[in-house]
Amino acid sequence: MRRSTARYLTRFGTRRTVARDVRAGVVLGVESVPDGLAAGLLAGLNPLHGVHAYLLGTLGGALATGSVFMTVQATGAMAVVVADVNQSLPGGLTDSGLATLGILTGVAMLVLGILRFGSLVRFIPTAVLVGFVNAVAVNIVLGQIDNATGREAEGENRVLRAVDAVVHILSWNIPAVAVAGATLVLVLVLERTRLGPLAMVAAVVLGSGFAALLALVPGVHPVALIGDLVEVPRALPGVSLPDLSLVLELIVPACSLTLVGLVQGAAISGSIPNPDGKYADASADFRGQGVANLASGLFQGMPVGGSMSATALVRAAGATSALANLVAAAVMAATILVLGPVIGFVAMPALAGLLILIGVRTFKLQDVLLVWRTGPVQATVLAVTFVLTLLIPLQYAALSGVGVAVLLHVIRQSNRVVVRRWVFDDSSVLPREVDPPQVLPAGETVILMPYGSLFFAAAPVLEAQLPAVPSGAVGTAVILRLRGTEEIGSTFLRVLEGYAARLRAAGAALYISGVSDSVLSQLRTTGALSRIGEGHVFAARDRVGAALSEARVAVDRWRAGQG
Repeated sequence: MRRSTARYLTRFGTRRTVARDVRAGVVLGVESVPDGLAAGLLAGLNPLHGVHAYLLGTLGGALATGSVFMTVQATGAMAVVVADVNQSLPGGLTDSGLATLGILTGVAMLVLGILRFGSLVRFIPTAVLVGFVNAVAVNIVLGQIDNATGREAEGENRVLRAVDAVVHILSWNIPAVAVAGATLVLVLVLERTRLGPLAMVAAVVLGSGFAALLALVPGVHPVALIGDLVEVPRALPGVSLPDLSLVLELIVPACSLTLVGLVQGAAISGSIPNPDGKYADASADFRGQGVANLASGLFQGMPVGGSMSATALVRAAGATSALANLVAAAVMAATILVLGPVIGFVAMPALAGLLILIGVRTFKLQDVLLVWRTGPVQATVLAVTFVLTLLIPLQYAALSGVGVAVLLHVIRQSNRVVVRRWVFDDSSVLPREVDPPQVLPAGETVILMPYGSLFFAAAPVLEAQLPAVPSGAVGTAVILRLRGTEEIGSTFLRVLEGYAARLRAAGAALYISGVSDSVLSQLRTTGALSRIGEGHVFAARDRVGAALSEARVAVDRWRAGQG
């Protein structure tokens, strides 16, 4: 027990690293307050829900993730998903509804982590991720047009609302546009100064100050402030209990958020090593993000996940352990307690300008072009995911993209099955590989070698390539080599049994060589072995080609017996 406790405490560094971790934590904590407000705004919620998510997510992640440096916060992609969920529910997400969504997401992540499903993320195609993330970047920009222009656009989705905003450009609130533009420019300018990562904080403060000055000008319409939407108390978030009646309605969005959060977290697990130089177990990070979501959901926060940008920021600021994230959480808590009412003076267009810049930077044209040039299947998956993410709620777009990718992969793999014939002659001990005959020649031994994945969808493709069986094929034998195949489905078994029956009816025979233990077990369990003939099936040997040689000898004995 003492050893495990001591090992756990090493994630928080040593006395010599405290100073560096405190400095890094202060930088992340200060930067996270306006960033959290922006995340809440992006989600279409009370902006404080974003700050609470940053606070509880960072705290939970620091205590529970396998990756020492991982910062768990409300990412842009997850915020946009929450925004779509908020719009799809009658009356929007209430505090109890948000708690339900966060807790469901946390439970899903925690269960996947406990079951050690961290490796599952490798099955999510890059084309889906690139299409989804880049469409989210566009959605971030489009979603802030209302706040940046001071006009509420109309339309069923963000694209249509953006078109409506452009059509009614003369109705824009000029002060709001000026504040958003000024904030964006300030970020670009201040980033080149010694402020570095704190440039966003300074830009939001200065942008809000600019909005306050504009409000003093006679005849100028004041811009919206956070304080106009909600009262900002000088207090930490209280407990928010879930609404169990919403569980069924929020299961799909929670699964989508789990998918998005875990994929983003896995990118951190696999790219940023711990202080000991080893990479964290993705399943451990799953569990940590699950704990962070449970905490965020219970204390008025949005769903959270591993944030690459925040993790990179805290490391660039000098973090050497998870203590930096603990300090960041403490700084956020102190900011809420000390400067809570001041947060109410933050201008909404200032946050909108910040988010628009983040959205533009999130869009990676180079990644899109790379996937697009890879091949037609990847390009199709990319395009479908991108368009769906723009047009339908994101909780369905992410899952739909994965579904399309799986479907296209199945189609592609099934069509890649190729059957070749091996021909042995006196010129070499090695076989020549040629096309199989259209019709089986009488009295010959035809050795067939299938290439590709022999799953259920590929069975009809393979069957179509098998040589046709003539009415008179006495003495003809077909040897089907299955070395390397570890599993065959019921559809493929029916193809084998049907071909064996047709050969038998014509006076020919089917032999199968190189059968693995698992396939042999399938043949025996289903009764296919007895129907094909036990003496016609040869198990794979350690020496390559041994089973095929046994099958050829058996064919010679069978043919001699016929004579």
